[in-house]
Amino acid sequence: MSSSTAVVGYKPHAVCTPLPLQSHIKAMLKLAKLLHHRGFHITFVNTEYNHKRFLKSLGPNSLDGLPDFQYKTIPDGLPVSSDTDEDAPQDITLLLDCIRNDFLAPFCNLLNKLNDNTDGFGSSPVTCLVSDGFMTSTITAAEELGIPIALFFTLAAVGFMGSKQYSVLVEKGLAPLKDESCLTNGYLDMVIDWVPGMKDIRLRDLPGCFRTTDPNDIVFNFAMEAVHRVDKASAVVVHTFDALEPDVLDALSSMPPPVYAIGPLQLLLYRLPKDPLKHMGYSLWKEETGCLEWLNDKAPNSVLYVNFGSIAVMTPQQLVEFGWGLANSKLPFLWVIRPDLVVGESAILPPEFEFETKERGVILSWCPQEQVLNHPSIGGFLTHSGWNSTIESLSSGVPMLCWPVLAEQYTNCYYTCNEWGSGLEIDSDVKRDEVEKLIRELMEGEKGKKMKIMAMEWKKLAEESTGPHGSSSKNLENLVNQVLLRKS
Repeated sequence: MSSSTAVVGYKPHAVCTPLPLQSHIKAMLKLAKLLHHRGFHITFVNTEYNHKRFLKSLGPNSLDGLPDFQYKTIPDGLPVSSDTDEDAPQDITLLLDCIRNDFLAPFCNLLNKLNDNTDGFGSSPVTCLVSDGFMTSTITAAEELGIPIALFFTLAAVGFMGSKQYSVLVEKGLAPLKDESCLTNGYLDMVIDWVPGMKDIRLRDLPGCFRTTDPNDIVFNFAMEAVHRVDKASAVVVHTFDALEPDVLDALSSMPPPVYAIGPLQLLLYRLPKDPLKHMGYSLWKEETGCLEWLNDKAPNSVLYVNFGSIAVMTPQQLVEFGWGLANSKLPFLWVIRPDLVVGESAILPPEFEFETKERGVILSWCPQEQVLNHPSIGGFLTHSGWNSTIESLSSGVPMLCWPVLAEQYTNCYYTCNEWGSGLEIDSDVKRDEVEKLIRELMEGEKGKKMKIMAMEWKKLAEESTGPHGSSSKNLENLVNQVLLRKS
């Protein structure tokens, strides 16, 4: 692949490449829109599979951008059969393994076409890459082209710093786990005192990819290799804001490469005077917007929103326990249940649950989450603690009940509940009585009132950070000027 020099007078051209998962695509597309507003040509790279899902959920013309914002697709390497459900997420382990081994070649071919101007886009050659932090093979492409690359981790700073400890855990013999009993015998309660900027945490509070007994575990090794390579990038971007995580951001500032805290991204987008890409949605599932009308009839802060994200799964029994916890709370709720939420089965609740909740509960398969969280009737959020959900909830002033399932969700949960004062944790062994009790505490109790006050304070600070003179606005400008527009 040959290096290219931008033609004088042409706009800078950023190729934005997310990890092909819903939450990562959503965050990357928001960052791409912000860069487009700052004068960049954008090429947004989807896998062929996800691009088809986008078009199916959003409509055939939904991704029609402007002359300087285009989508390109590359294969993900996974086999596609005729009976593949286009609405179903792919097997993450297989997907990550294909990305690890097969992504670089088609990506370089795409860059060559863009630089040769054989794609019909009529833009300048590629001048920078903005890649998901876990798509580190793109670093090789940037090195070959001699252009800057920013790695965008769709994580909190604590999630990023925690992930950087995977190799340390291996060196110390703490991971992989010796056997399955380590998950339940108190081993995970070991205090971890060496992580810069993260005090009073336990092993269980670190991102959970290390929770495997297999030294060849694909997900663990994929994540560990990715964070190990970040110092080869020109910069790292984390989806957060300075006031939320000052200690860990300060610690990261002394480690290469430079780290830019830019978030909440949606609040930055809200501040654009004109957004020609506003019509361009983010969801791989069709959103059911009728729920917003239902919320309009509810009292302020009265409804519990429940959504376990785009990846997390549970057992049939866990679904039933959550269901009866909601039913027995006697409070109104809006519950998103994906078709694949329950492992290997359809998500089915007993008829008695439907009878008990039919007057005060709504169940749907997907929804416009940020609109829901910003609705005045929403008083709390029962969440898996994915980072998109967490930062969207904080920036909406909504306190949380946290049930982490995987990866850095454990870290997000710990900080939400213990450092940011905006959440209560639900035990991994879900019991309906505990769910009911915590829902009542969140929505009606004294702890819930204090958490609401804290969540509203984080909302205020998030809004300040994205204002004209806020830290995230300044960090975005610095990323553009110091990194993405830099000549090699």
